[in-house]
Amino acid sequence: MTKTKKTKKSGKRPDYIIMDKNTKAIVFGFQQRAIQRMLDFDYICRREEPSVTCIVNPTRDGMHKCFWGTKEILIPMVKTLKEATKMHPEADFMVNFASFRSAYPTSKEALESKTIRSVAIIAEGVPEQRTKELIKIANEKNKWIIGPATVGGIAAGSFRIGNTAGMLDNIVASKLHRQGSVAYVSKSGGLSNELNNIIAMNTDGVYEGVAIGGDRYPGSTFIQHMMRYEKNPDIKMMVLLGEVGGTDEYEVVEAMKKGKIKKPVVAWCIGTCSKVFPAEVQFGHAGARAGADRETSDAKNKALKEAGAYVPTSFDDFDEQIKKAYTKLVKSGKHKPIPDVEPPTIPLDYAVALKQGIIRRPANFIATISDDRGDELRYCGIKISKIFEEKWGLGGVIGLLWFKKDLPMWAREFIERVVLLTADHGPAVSGAHNSIVAARAGKDLISSLVSGLLTIGPRFGGAVQGSADHFTKYLYAGHEPSFMVKDMKNKNANIQGIGHRIKSVTNPDVRVTIMKDFAKKNFPITETLDYALAVEKLTTAKRNNLILNVDGCIGVLCCDMLRGIGYTRDQVREFVDLGILNAFFVLGRSIGFMGHIMDQKRLKAGLYRHPWDDIDYMMPDKPEKVR
Repeated sequence: MTKTKKTKKSGKRPDYIIMDKNTKAIVFGFQQRAIQRMLDFDYICRREEPSVTCIVNPTRDGMHKCFWGTKEILIPMVKTLKEATKMHPEADFMVNFASFRSAYPTSKEALESKTIRSVAIIAEGVPEQRTKELIKIANEKNKWIIGPATVGGIAAGSFRIGNTAGMLDNIVASKLHRQGSVAYVSKSGGLSNELNNIIAMNTDGVYEGVAIGGDRYPGSTFIQHMMRYEKNPDIKMMVLLGEVGGTDEYEVVEAMKKGKIKKPVVAWCIGTCSKVFPAEVQFGHAGARAGADRETSDAKNKALKEAGAYVPTSFDDFDEQIKKAYTKLVKSGKHKPIPDVEPPTIPLDYAVALKQGIIRRPANFIATISDDRGDELRYCGIKISKIFEEKWGLGGVIGLLWFKKDLPMWAREFIERVVLLTADHGPAVSGAHNSIVAARAGKDLISSLVSGLLTIGPRFGGAVQGSADHFTKYLYAGHEPSFMVKDMKNKNANIQGIGHRIKSVTNPDVRVTIMKDFAKKNFPITETLDYALAVEKLTTAKRNNLILNVDGCIGVLCCDMLRGIGYTRDQVREFVDLGILNAFFVLGRSIGFMGHIMDQKRLKAGLYRHPWDDIDYMMPDKPEKVR
């Protein structure tokens, strides 16, 4: 299992290219099948890296597991587009599966972002006024919209928008796994699949195909894409598939007449049957309705033919015209056909493979911190030999295995200091006592250790976790220290990490002094410590032993360390809520527990029995009688 990596943007693309082999996309909406189909297309195109960098799922974040060929990978999933663009600035395309209700705000946010250049809006039913607003933003910012009401588009051998072009066997049959020389633009998404097949059978295949969508106001138009195709030297001819309704095709006619489009164009507008109806007919798409003679398919086909396009007499002859134009192009010597490329074997999903006896089995376990396969053990990608050679130490290893980060030296040293400070606090504390009693009962080291560890919680050792919880909750909410003290008092709750039985302002705990001085000297951020010390000033004014104790100091400094190594406040709270900060106490104190266990074993101490004189026997003379 591997995680998708962040990659730097390759060199700036020419303006006429919006999809290529380096295109990285953010997918808005947890469309698992569409995401897997995009990745499968990447695989058969032999892309070096997946095209999907991140998923925006407003209801859940985390990681999404999917296939990259026969291997499984993890794709990050976040709740907002802002998080996605910040995490993956290399992604310049967004495939938007949001509903028609959410398509406008999400697409607008994408177009107004610094990194997204192109947005494919899949949803149907987006209000026309909203679409016009999106078009205005796109034009002002020199960005692209494909859709709304579109299946998407495809750059053969490079990039696929969602479910474009259907199943993988159809994609291979249409030679879309490698680049051809013919580009098309279509209103219809369904007929774009037919176009892929027709072009593959009569030419050397598709270079790029875009379904602009059937709405009356598409986000991008025929002429915009065909002018891109005209500028692209790898595209040798173009195919246009329009339909009844609208006048966008006439922009192409004018461009051909003025010589702006010089490459061969094969064109057809479907819906010629509309003339047999006695009244105006609304076809499937919102824009497929002729409100005037000029908007009829017959009128547009005639204009395209007069401008020099190859126009068939019906859709049945469309393939012949494509073949005619392509054959002429090749014979003229202007183009040498691109040879076919054998695609890699296409992996089958489990349900399909099960029927055929070929199985692709997903893993039941995910491990993202270490890998014991190969010649050498690796911790978070770092070979074990390098860890010793470069003296990463215990703190460095904890950084790799707990946080998956190469920690700076100050953070490594802090972690090691925490382990040293929490290693032991004598035999009388509950955890050590339990370990000793279990060891003296003849239990093995592991059982005795567990007996001690099970006492760690809210009343023993839990102040590390509790203090982190209390102080960050009030600090991150923007409350003053005085408010925290007053609020905790009103709740009749003690502030975790404040107070000591022996130590006080006049008799400070040297362990706390050591940790505070180290943090102030080395930590880039000490916001939680500063807040806790401000609270301490208020509590010690009431009683001088209500100081920040060692557990509290460690708890708040753990939060500041996490902030210092790059985690946000929300992420720090997530660590706290998961109860992870107790791990530092558990790690350190385990050393002491095991020391006490070994000590008892060496002493050959017998079974422990608590002395009678240390027990206050308060048994009644007789039980209460229940009537």
